[in-house]
Amino acid sequence: MKPKHIKGVPEQDSGGFHDTETIVKFDKALLPLKFEILKKRFFSVNKWMSYCGDAFAAFKLYAPNGNPVERDPQKGDFVRINIPGPGETEAKGYDWVEIIDICYDEDADSESIMMTCRPSTNPTDESLHIAHFYSSKATSTFMIQRYATHLKTAVYGRNESPNFNASFIDRLRNIAVAIGGMMGIAKIQWKQLTNGFLDFD
Repeated sequence: MKPKHIKGVPEQDSGGFHDTETIVKFDKALLPLKFEILKKRFFSVNKWMSYCGDAFAAFKLYAPNGNPVERDPQKGDFVRINIPGPGETEAKGYDWVEIIDICYDEDADSESIMMTCRPSTNPTDESLHIAHFYSSKATSTFMIQRYATHLKTAVYGRNESPNFNASFIDRLRNIAVAIGGMMGIAKIQWKQLTNGFLDFD
């Protein structure tokens, strides 16, 4: 199975990947309203866990200066991730990503918003260590789309390989989590998010 070629999603060069998508059809008259709700959910990074249940990772948005914020994400922001289980000891149990791109695209038939993140350092301290179980080559691209008959949510993971630039204990943890992710555990988690975004009941 090969990764999908999606405009705006980084190319797959090495390591693991996943294409996690959810598509739900709606009454055409309701689509604009549903997409407005979806956009609010998509940009409410601090509330992502509420759409997926307590077993999902918790996300917290941080400004480039390392301060937590309650607003829409922007390029250059960071997201602190608290995944179930042991976290990075050097990063106080958390994993971190930086938002490296936010793209909007619209034509007569569709509208889409994409946000791409890459493993990063912890912006709240001086360490240059990548605080994530994947290496800095990995990316996760989150996307929402509106079409004439349906809405689509997706997470595209690319170039996923373990982060070996860490202490011995963290290397072991990163290898275990990364292998689990590449074997499909991460896709199950992201499927909870893509499904949850579109659950309006």
